[in-house]
Amino acid sequence: MALPKRRHSSSRRDKRKANWKLSAPPACKCGNCGAVKRPHFVCPKCGYYRDEEIIVVES
Repeated sequence: MALPKRRHSSSRRDKRKANWKLSAPPACKCGNCGAVKRPHFVCPKCGYYRDEEIIVVES
């Protein structure tokens, strides 16, 4: 296995690792009730997905 000839500085290492972070999950509006939900998921507030009631949610 190849080995590096020179040591990488800590600033070079830190610059590389600075971009490794989590991003916020995507969000969209529910077409039925207007609540914020994840795309391609059933709305947790009303239970609708693509204008069809998938689950019955008790309010």
